[in-house]
Amino acid sequence: MQPLFDFMEQFHPLSESFKLQYIEMCELINVKKNKFILSPIDTNDAAFFLLKGVIRAFVKEGKKDISTRFGFENEFIEAIQCPGDPSDYSIEYLQALENCQLIRIPYKLIDFLYLEYPESHIITRKLLESNYHAASERSILARIPTAMGRYLKFESNHSEMNRIPQRYLASYLVMRLETLSRMRNKAVDDRLLKMA
Repeated sequence: MQPLFDFMEQFHPLSESFKLQYIEMCELINVKKNKFILSPIDTNDAAFFLLKGVIRAFVKEGKKDISTRFGFENEFIEAIQCPGDPSDYSIEYLQALENCQLIRIPYKLIDFLYLEYPESHIITRKLLESNYHAASERSILARIPTAMGRYLKFESNHSEMNRIPQRYLASYLVMRLETLSRMRNKAVDDRLLKMA
C-alpha cells in the first residue's frame, strides 16, 4: 500500500486511521498480460491504483475496439461511470497490456472515507483536477485534424508510448495501423535529419 499512500500524500497528509481503512478494505491483485481487469459483464464496484504495468481502456463499436485511454504506473484508473447512475456496470473495458499489479479500491470504501475523513475531499478534488486536465488533453488530441498532428501531440506528452502495442495506439489516434507505421518512421527520419 505504501506507493498508494506516497501518491496521495503529495496532495494531503494522511492520518494513520485513514491508511488503516485502505489496508483493511483494499486488495492487491495481479492481472496477466492481455487479460481483462474489468469488462461490461463485471460489476463496476472499484477503482484501481496501478503499481506495475500498462492498462488500456476501450469500448466496442460493433466488432471494432476503440481505445479511449492508457494508464501507467502510479495512476488511478477506473471504468467510465455516470455520476448518480445506480448501475454497477460500465460499457468500458480495462485490459492489461503488460503483466499488471494493482490495488483494488472498493467504491464503498471511498464513500465511507468521504463521510469520516475530511482529507479525502481534498485528495479527491486534486485528483479530479488532474483527471479533468487529462480528459481535456484527450479531447484536444481527438480534434487535431491530421494524423501526423495527433501522433506528434501524443508523442510529446507520452514518453512511454513504446510500451503500447501499435494496433491499440492506432485505434486511440483514430488511424489505420499502416498510417501509424508511416508516422513513426517519418518522425524517426525527421529526428535523425535534425541530429545530422
